[in-house]
Amino acid sequence: MTIQSMNELFLHGLQDIYYAENQITKVLQEMMSQRIDTALFDNLEHHLEETQEQIKRLEQIFRALGQTPQGVTCQAILGLIEEGQELVREIEDENVRDAAMLASAQAIERYEITRYGTLVAWADEIGRSGVVDQQQLGSLEIVDLLQLSLDEEKNQDARLTALAESRINRHAAA
Repeated sequence: MTIQSMNELFLHGLQDIYYAENQITKVLQEMMSQRIDTALFDNLEHHLEETQEQIKRLEQIFRALGQTPQGVTCQAILGLIEEGQELVREIEDENVRDAAMLASAQAIERYEITRYGTLVAWADEIGRSGVVDQQQLGSLEIVDLLQLSLDEEKNQDARLTALAESRINRHAAA
């Protein structure tokens, strides 16, 4: 598909993050099935719940735009996931593996922060120009839904940093 307008670029961005969020759901479940630190497990469990809500918000946005929720393959998220999985497979020590898993989760968070930040800016610009004709949501509401997800991603990144600094990295270095 050739992208010819800001609306199409915005839709592509939504499809990208929708695909990414669905892949993240799978990898979070996989990570949680491994033997990991209880605080890390709790963090990932909380993030899985948030991710599922973010997917629902994206589906709401798709419907508001008169689109069927669908993803487009996101090579960036696939690469981050694959890199993290390869690294984790190479580590025998559980504490070091937890540190690697947490770092991988943070790399994914940073990608999500970037993508949602871009989508918020694009939705705001499209809404101000009056280009998007939402059927169920106004452009402000779309911006608000995307901003909520962006805020959650930033908070998750901060929680992962705090967990790494207070516990996981310390145990791995011991």
